[in-house]
Amino acid sequence: MTVDEQMLAKVRDDEGFIAALDQSGGSTPKALKLYGIDESEYSGDEQMFDLIHQMRTRIITSPAFNGDRILGAILFEMTMDRQIEGIGTAEYLWQQKQVVPFLKIDKGLEDEVDGSQGLKPIPGLDELLERAKTHGVFGTKERSVIKVANEAGVTANVAQQFELAKQVLSHDLFPIVEPEVDINSPSKAEAEVLLRERILAELDGLAAGQQVLLKLTLPEEDGYFTPLVEHANVLRVVALSGGYSRDEANARLARNPGVIASFSRALTEGLSAQQTDDEYNAALDASIGSIFEASRA
Repeated sequence: MTVDEQMLAKVRDDEGFIAALDQSGGSTPKALKLYGIDESEYSGDEQMFDLIHQMRTRIITSPAFNGDRILGAILFEMTMDRQIEGIGTAEYLWQQKQVVPFLKIDKGLEDEVDGSQGLKPIPGLDELLERAKTHGVFGTKERSVIKVANEAGVTANVAQQFELAKQVLSHDLFPIVEPEVDINSPSKAEAEVLLRERILAELDGLAAGQQVLLKLTLPEEDGYFTPLVEHANVLRVVALSGGYSRDEANARLARNPGVIASFSRALTEGLSAQQTDDEYNAALDASIGSIFEASRA
């Protein structure tokens, strides 16, 4: 098999989950603070991004982090452009860890309209996708947010996601479509009804053989996304933690057969820059182990 075929088989068939290591500029200070590095300890974006890369490097190089339990990892663009142990980060993931690399391509959220926040424009996207391929990236991730159950807002949000997904597919990359429903939405369950309906309609509009991944908030009704898991145009359905604690996210995940994790904050919960390597690796191993088991349920 070619490398692309090996990656596809792993993502499609293996047990495990996708690690989200793609905090961008807006969410990096919070991620660093949770990791035990206060904003007073660095000055400016350059130092901030150096520190977040050190954090990601420590995760990726840990013996607990490998392809036995982790199918893939989502990277921020700047992380893809940096190196780990003298190797490009995306290349390191696959060559050293057998973890499939994905790239976050969105540039943040538009202001809320009809209860949803769509994707900001992504200038130079075709060039970015081609550059990602030179690094051995397998797929992309693009996140938008649904705040309330507004039919017009949900319809526009999902339509924009799939328009972008088709552009990604045209470059022979696999898009992770992520229309996140806010876990604090006053109409979360109703929004999920609208969301599933619109996603199914968009999936039915894809050509035969075109496959996407879906990254969704864990639903209020257990098993509600099973029709998406079973759809021929869906490679995998993954779940975001969305602000739930790791225990809560794992419990909800385990009640949704066929859905696997793609956690960010819940994955790194309990990790600290101040931990010794032994303490750190033990904490990361426990985190990965619990998320892996929930993804197998």
